[in-house]
Amino acid sequence: MNKKEIKNKLLEIVRNDQLLTDSLMRDHTTFRVGGPADFMVFPENRGELLQVVQLCHEMQVPFFFMGNGSNLLVRDGGFRGVIVNMRQMNTVVVHGDHVMAQAGATLRAVAKEALAHHLSGFEFASGIPGTVGGAVIMNAGAYGGEMRNVITKVELMTPDGVFETVDGPDCHFGYRKSRMRERGEIVIGVELALEAGDPEAIRLKMQDLNQRRRDKQPLNYPSAGSTFKRPEGYFAGKLIQDAGLKGYRVGGAMVSPKHSGFVINADHASAQDVLQLIGDVQRRVKEKFGVVLEPEVITIGEDAADEN
Repeated sequence: MNKKEIKNKLLEIVRNDQLLTDSLMRDHTTFRVGGPADFMVFPENRGELLQVVQLCHEMQVPFFFMGNGSNLLVRDGGFRGVIVNMRQMNTVVVHGDHVMAQAGATLRAVAKEALAHHLSGFEFASGIPGTVGGAVIMNAGAYGGEMRNVITKVELMTPDGVFETVDGPDCHFGYRKSRMRERGEIVIGVELALEAGDPEAIRLKMQDLNQRRRDKQPLNYPSAGSTFKRPEGYFAGKLIQDAGLKGYRVGGAMVSPKHSGFVINADHASAQDVLQLIGDVQRRVKEKFGVVLEPEVITIGEDAADEN
């Protein structure tokens, strides 16, 4: 089935303003690299979401779910298929000391809502530039906090389109992993259990953590955050720095001089620049220290035609 037929089928599910065609992924990711996606669709509710997934299955069209694009690297050839962007499903509701947030809500928005209701426990996530869905799947964390510490329930959709609600302990959270990531399940929403607290203390803690992030991380350049997972017993940034790679550059991609754990888009980098740099870093660290660095950033798509 050709792209015109796929587009027409998608427009039977969503409005025209909920669908983008051949949109460059560099415009939708914090790394600011990536070629065009055939389609990007923005479902606004579970019904639309389910219909889009069912359509992709029926038509055998590849699909990928994304939120804020803050942990995503798309290759220069783009993505052949449908990017399902969850950002329109972003409701945040507070009941007592529990917060219900849809997958497309930003962590910053959830933290702001928690502060408005004098709830503590989510300050650690206030500066993470992602959405709830990705944070749950990756068990995102910072400054001693992790998503698994505050999650009581996760609403998800299985790969075959069945909606389920799973208790937090049954999500099998680990370091940057979860059962949802292992099984390809889609996070629809989450319930968080927080604690009543002093709003001024919550606000000051958020300010402190965000200032520490600004002081240590290269936030003035496009990136996907920490590029590598923390290897057991080590810190990725220190290994990279000790390997002499601080400031190392491939094309427009560079190991940040401010924090070696970050690969940044220093000057109109291509995805190929970034991938080559990541590979160079992995090889050098393995040769020098015998440690295998595993990327934390998720890579999708295909290379540009002239790179094959």
